[in-house]
Amino acid sequence: MLEPAVSHRHIDLRGLRLHVAEAGPADGAPTILLHGFPEFWFGWRHQIEPLARSGLRLLIPDQRGYGLSDRPKGIAAYHLDRLAQDVIALADACGLARVNLVGHDWGGLVAFWVASFHPERVGRLAVLNACHPGVFGPYLRRHPGQALRSAYAGFFQLPLLPERLLTARRGRLLRALMRGSSRPGTFSEADLDVYAREWLRPGAVTAMLSWYRALARLPRARHPPKISAPTLILWGERDQALQTGLAEASLALCERGRLQRFPQATHWVQHDAPEAVNAALIDFLRSS
Repeated sequence: MLEPAVSHRHIDLRGLRLHVAEAGPADGAPTILLHGFPEFWFGWRHQIEPLARSGLRLLIPDQRGYGLSDRPKGIAAYHLDRLAQDVIALADACGLARVNLVGHDWGGLVAFWVASFHPERVGRLAVLNACHPGVFGPYLRRHPGQALRSAYAGFFQLPLLPERLLTARRGRLLRALMRGSSRPGTFSEADLDVYAREWLRPGAVTAMLSWYRALARLPRARHPPKISAPTLILWGERDQALQTGLAEASLALCERGRLQRFPQATHWVQHDAPEAVNAALIDFLRSS
């Protein structure tokens, strides 16, 4: 499925062990790809070969709680500041003073947060169907339709029940959610089997849901700094969970931002339109 040049290792980040997939030339522009819910590094499978072949050095972690990475206990371990610090710690562990960041869904929130609070570490920022955490609350209060789309996040706040439902019958509900929110045929049964293997690891779904629980319950900076790095937001306009207005609101926090729309794509834009997404990412990330 993937090129043999993809390698895997675990990297210790001051008490947290992350599993990281790597590809591309060692001297290429370092680029960290951050997956979202409920994926893991495998969520970038359509991007790895083209981006590596273009000359980018790719670091693709299973973020904390996901895949083969550690799963700290308690929602405090999943505070947005800690998630962002993982990215900085990964760059430090690899000896990288500055990196490009690419994030989808939750990975996009983390990438935005890193770029806001660690501007000296980010060369270029690309975000796929995710909003800046600083705009979500205000946008939600002004747009009731988005509140309805986000109702599932409220369900995730319940204790135990979400875990039971999401893991029942080998992840049947999560499989249905991914299928139902994507274009027909985007996720094959074999793809979903790979995802389900990770969801069913002990403690995995609780850790994944802790991201949502920490965001809803723990205080964070209300007025994050504007992002100075050149920023590209790629947006599938048939996203069932997020209104396109969130992308536009996020641009207001980017000093040099641009929005590229994909009218026929869903929330899973990198899976729905991989060739177009790959071309956009390569053009943007390879720009001087």
